Amino acid sequence: VGYSGLLPTIKAIESGKDIALENKETLVVAGELVTKMAKEHKSNILPVDSEHSAIFQCLMGEFHNPIEKIILTASGGPFRGKDIDFLKNVTREQALKHPNWDMGAKISVDSATMMNKGLELIEAAWLFGLPLERIQVLIHPQSVVHSMVRTVDGAVLAQLGEPDMRTPIVYGMSWPQRLDGGVKPLDLVQAGPLEFREPDLQRFPCLGLAMQALRHGGAAPLALNASNEVAVAGFLDGEIGFTDISSVIEDALERHAHQSLPADVDGLIQRDQQVRATSREFILQLCGRRHHA
Repeated sequence: VGYSGLLPTIKAIESGKDIALENKETLVVAGELVTKMAKEHKSNILPVDSEHSAIFQCLMGEFHNPIEKIILTASGGPFRGKDIDFLKNVTREQALKHPNWDMGAKISVDSATMMNKGLELIEAAWLFGLPLERIQVLIHPQSVVHSMVRTVDGAVLAQLGEPDMRTPIVYGMSWPQRLDGGVKPLDLVQAGPLEFREPDLQRFPCLGLAMQALRHGGAAPLALNASNEVAVAGFLDGEIGFTDISSVIEDALERHAHQSLPADVDGLIQRDQQVRATSREFILQLCGRRHHA
């Protein structure tokens, strides 16, 4: 999970292996470096995140056709519809209860803040070579439509299925073939009505911060990811509140977003450590203010 997936991915690419990539942070932190290396070593990067796998599947047979937009769907996490006052008092246990997916602690918190979708947005930009203006996020509470592609002729291609990670994992490992991964077929009648709505960036500022980082480029996505990992760890350890996570990230972007992105792995590691150190300092400041209050 997280930044720790970067070095193993780079080593695999250097060995000329194809990559079934589930670790979105690898492309968030070093998208330019990783995609360049993959091209040089002729390594295919096959997306395993359910949303990016859905887009990849929709694009089969469409690679030579112009794509107008990709649409990432988001469940909205456990707190969709909750007001800001509720979010200020969210507990660790509440944040770890996702309504549709069974995931680890870090990604569950990312889903609750909607940072997970922000990281996926940056990952999608690198995987599919599209700018922010051509990537849309929609809240889709049922998690049945895993993502969509809108083509220039007005058609919208979608991949639907049960919210089960076995589908994108098997497809990533068996591509271009399809194998039975043991997932039950989607029953469209039982799935019921499918809803879509715009995300609320005021209540979930982490998604907006990710958009800002992608638009800014340079070291901003690295700073976004490093500070988020530190902030989520601080929340899970009871040091900061749920809404403080976005404050830690915002502080890191103000400090580090203007910096250029190092072109080599050692430079990336050093910059990542710098961001983590300043984010820890900011968390300690937050704790100190609370103590004095």
